[in-house]
Amino acid sequence: MNVFALSGLTALATAFTLTAGPTAPVTVTATVETPAVYDDEAGGNADADDPAVWVDPRNPGRSIVIGTLKEAGLDVHRLDGRRLQHIAAPPAPHEDAEPGRFNNVDIVYGFELDGEKTDLALVSDRGRDRVRAYAIDPVAVAAGRPPLKDVTAAGAAPVFAADETEVDDQRTAYGLTAFSDDDDAYVVVSRREETRLRLLRLKDDDGRVAYETEDTLDLPSTFTLPDGTDWSPCADPGENPQVEGMAVDLEEHVLYAAQETVGLWRIGLDDEKFEDPELIDRVREYGTPWTYDAEEEECALDTDDDPGFGGEHLSADAEGVTVYHAEDGTGYVLASSQGDDTFAVYAREGDNDYLGSFAVTDGATDGVQHSDGSTVVNVPLGRAFPKGLLVTHDGEDTPADGDREGTGFKFVRWDAVAGAFPQPLTVDTDSFDPRDAD
Repeated sequence: MNVFALSGLTALATAFTLTAGPTAPVTVTATVETPAVYDDEAGGNADADDPAVWVDPRNPGRSIVIGTLKEAGLDVHRLDGRRLQHIAAPPAPHEDAEPGRFNNVDIVYGFELDGEKTDLALVSDRGRDRVRAYAIDPVAVAAGRPPLKDVTAAGAAPVFAADETEVDDQRTAYGLTAFSDDDDAYVVVSRREETRLRLLRLKDDDGRVAYETEDTLDLPSTFTLPDGTDWSPCADPGENPQVEGMAVDLEEHVLYAAQETVGLWRIGLDDEKFEDPELIDRVREYGTPWTYDAEEEECALDTDDDPGFGGEHLSADAEGVTVYHAEDGTGYVLASSQGDDTFAVYAREGDNDYLGSFAVTDGATDGVQHSDGSTVVNVPLGRAFPKGLLVTHDGEDTPADGDREGTGFKFVRWDAVAGAFPQPLTVDTDSFDPRDAD
């Protein structure tokens, strides 16, 4: 187990600097949206959360977007937003147990399963504390049939819990990201209401996908501020500052992890081990004192006494993270600033300098608010997205259906994002192919 020493945080907090970027976010619009889903009985308790894009090897314009719906499972969409498949989350194993609840999803290409190269959609099942694996059938995609098939090993163990009783306490698998290294495939999973990350290696178990632990990392829950005082983020009693949004630089094998009420971490992955984490940006609320209101069951920030140790680019919660790969290690790391409905952009190379922020506003579709998850693909995806695609979760799909608040996913052309900046971001469709990354 790799535990990041707290003593190193004083120097980190004192020395923390970032390159200033534009003071106001630029704006872009989405061109496609998925149908709204509703978190009520009539809607099957569907609450959209995190997307992933599978790139079709024969016809990229036929690629699909897979999105988690928490208790409602998964939806699979075409690039025009239409739903191609729905997969229910697993039911509770008995009446006193929790049902499946799908939180995050990511893609691994070419995993050798039962002797065949198989593309996988990997999902964190928060309800049952498992990683679920779904094989993606390109032939079914081409034929317009449901392409995902559950290939999770029957004996897959809980990711964090010691036993099934502990699973039902729901400090379980939460965020998830995946990557390959030569012939092996891995997932990094975070734990709900804890600071813990776990690195798992996927295994072929008689034609089904299992996994085993390679390493564990505990991020800090308490921080030494530049004035010498200790500070912990605002939380309910007994909860620690969790991570959800994560992404791996697929060429450099660097993990970017958003600790929601703290900031954005950079963590090397060397020889299937976590290296020491580096906090590359803080949320604005970092260091702000707070109190807990037991009657309201919520904590309140004392903004009047904010000591000014927070960052300038992320408003808590820091959420969905994704990496845009370009030539020679260049590109971008994007992080959702959920508190102000924007996305912060950092350089992929060097010290991950902050470059600016953008918001997805009303246009052909409504805008994006309270975004949890996002994913970006640099390669051309047919006529609709010839310069790549950014998919974001939208936590407030409008117009509302009466009193029902909807959620969904928005599809944004990458060249629209890149061109919105005063100094345009890179559009590179040739230098990186997610299918070839390892």
